[in-house]
Amino acid sequence: MLLLQLIINGIQVGALYGLTAVGFSLIFGATKIFHFAHGASFAISAYIFYYLYAVLLVWWPISILASCFVVVAFGVALDRYVYGPIQSTDGSFFTIFVGSFGVAVVVQNLIGTVFGRGFISVPSALSKSVELAPGLYVAPAAGIAVVTAVACFVGLQLFLGRTNIGIALRALSESSALVRTFGLNPKAISTCAFALGSLLVVPAAVLTSMTSGLNAAIGGRVMLISVAATIVGGVGSLRGAACAGLLLGIAENLALWRFDPQWSEAVMFLILFAFIVLRPSGFFGRVATS
Repeated sequence: MLLLQLIINGIQVGALYGLTAVGFSLIFGATKIFHFAHGASFAISAYIFYYLYAVLLVWWPISILASCFVVVAFGVALDRYVYGPIQSTDGSFFTIFVGSFGVAVVVQNLIGTVFGRGFISVPSALSKSVELAPGLYVAPAAGIAVVTAVACFVGLQLFLGRTNIGIALRALSESSALVRTFGLNPKAISTCAFALGSLLVVPAAVLTSMTSGLNAAIGGRVMLISVAATIVGGVGSLRGAACAGLLLGIAENLALWRFDPQWSEAVMFLILFAFIVLRPSGFFGRVATS
């Protein structure tokens, strides 16, 4: 029964990991920008929801919508006012990474200053577990996490495959020159990628605030998970990022079956290391040929 409980917990966590990883993979695949501040987007979204819903007692749909608005504005602002100027001058991968890393550090310290660096959570009936069988407990939030993740993944695939903006995003991931050929502005499409990728963290951030809780440094951990899932799934593959997020969530929880809790995160990096050595292209990545 313990094993089944850990698998269920892992599916819930993995669904949220997958959502966050897909957002990062979408931005990186389309723009080739290593958006390290993606973790900061997650933290901002979670703390905005916490402040409005748990502190100001704002109705939860309005709290979620406000969180969506703020995090999309944050992502778009980074693209236009941080990454854009860097790309127009230096444009090197390292310079952009340093700029993104600096933004993430500033956001983490601002959150720590305003909300404190301790652990907080959003009280909700959705996080209260219900006993389904002797020794087996499942919270409603677990089902919501899985349903939300599946709905977001399906909606994203339909958006990318059946809308003009979605097709333009896919074209941008191949070549900015291809986008210009059709008379489109690559910078505007890049902004759409940041808006959409940032928006995808909101469901994961809101549900995480209700289930496992938050601290000021959560953005760094989220970023590591997103990078690991992107590599394991295959760089540029949204389907791979989603599957890898699910795999990492399940593996992290199954590690508790035989190992101490401090080893659960180490399992994630062991999986990442194994893929780097044995299958660098990831689940669905393209295998380089000479």
